[in-house]
Amino acid sequence: MSVRNGLLAVLTLGPAYGAQLHAELGDRLGHRRTVNIGQVYATLERLGVQGLVRAAGVTDDGLPLYRITDDGQRQVESALVEAPDGAPDWAEMLDAVLMATSLPGADARELLVSYRERWRAISGTAADGTSRSTAQSRLSGRADAALSAAALGWLDGVEAELDGLSGGHDSELARGYSTTRPRRGRPSA
Repeated sequence: MSVRNGLLAVLTLGPAYGAQLHAELGDRLGHRRTVNIGQVYATLERLGVQGLVRAAGVTDDGLPLYRITDDGQRQVESALVEAPDGAPDWAEMLDAVLMATSLPGADARELLVSYRERWRAISGTAADGTSRSTAQSRLSGRADAALSAAALGWLDGVEAELDGLSGGHDSELARGYSTTRPRRGRPSA
């Protein structure tokens, strides 16, 4: 999941300001390297130009708020239920699944099914590579098979975790915005 789609997904919770969105991405996608706050604001600007977010007033202390539009909402709904076409990407899968499990109303299980299909297709292709002509090709096929096995194992673990929640309610993982206000600016000397 790109920073762009991550910001849109978080904005489904309601209006937010840039530093708040930055903090939410870090909290919900803990495995990801820290996203530069400048990238968050630049992405929000692009999303505004594309008509996917719009201004939503300001906070009590004057920070601009952003709100997702209907077009942005439709893009998020697609990104949180179906893996992107083509070969799956490990980091993108982690982002999408972690985000989907953290948002109220998102159907993480549907996303798990979609990613499983993509990784099984890679697994089948990788298995066919054992008879490849060069040692380099065989090594590449083994790497693809190992990555696919790891992804499928992780997806199984996510499903087991979801099943282990009281009554199988995915909503136990879902949460709104953090009540902790993100720090702004540089720390004092």
